[in-house]
Amino acid sequence: MNPVIETIIKHKSIRKFKETPLSKEQVELLVTAAQHTSTSSFMQSYSIIGVTDPIKKQQLAEVGNQPYIAEAGHLFVFVADLNRNKQIAEKNEKDTTVLESTDRFLVGFTDASLAAQTTLLAAESLGLGGVFLGSLLNNAEKVIEILELPTQTFPVVGLAVGYPDQEPQLKPRLPMAHIYHENTYKVQSEPQEALADYDSVVTEYYDLRNANTRIDSFTNQATKSMDLKHPGRMKLLEMIHAQNLLKY
Repeated sequence: MNPVIETIIKHKSIRKFKETPLSKEQVELLVTAAQHTSTSSFMQSYSIIGVTDPIKKQQLAEVGNQPYIAEAGHLFVFVADLNRNKQIAEKNEKDTTVLESTDRFLVGFTDASLAAQTTLLAAESLGLGGVFLGSLLNNAEKVIEILELPTQTFPVVGLAVGYPDQEPQLKPRLPMAHIYHENTYKVQSEPQEALADYDSVVTEYYDLRNANTRIDSFTNQATKSMDLKHPGRMKLLEMIHAQNLLKY
């Protein structure tokens, strides 16, 4: 197994960081790595915002109700960005209505997501740790306000990076047979029964881990997730439209 794959397989979300900020050189190295991520049609339809202002970091921590956001060595927010290319096209007197399409929104969202994953992998290769912050979408309107995002941009995910101050256990993943399908999608006739062994592994993980122990299983979490209807997330389509995106 080579070092890259080993780093990927050993990934753990870190939520407790030492009080050591990332250096300017480290931040620039991570952004450089992100910039070399694959991007659709070379349009590079994303931007990365490094949040260093303590007030803004605290505001974003409150959006996600996650105090460790403000304590990380560096906070990145990855943004789907069609605004930059819109300005270029308008300068050349080109109609930009296509940027309101579902296609272009998905391009920006995907570009930002891929760049975020590359950034985390690069950080972990340097001995740093991190955690993705999908919680920023709990109040996308507030995030847009805090970061002063223009129309035709939208926050995709945050990433807190820093020096780990904890050593969590590896969280067990679904068996490969439930993730990897060959040629066609294979529908499980009895998915819960097929995952009985995996449920046992997950239950043991939650029972024995170092912090926040509980009795739980994957199928139980999948079932309970249907009740998760955060009010802010129920407004996401409205907020995307307000940013002049995903109109058709």
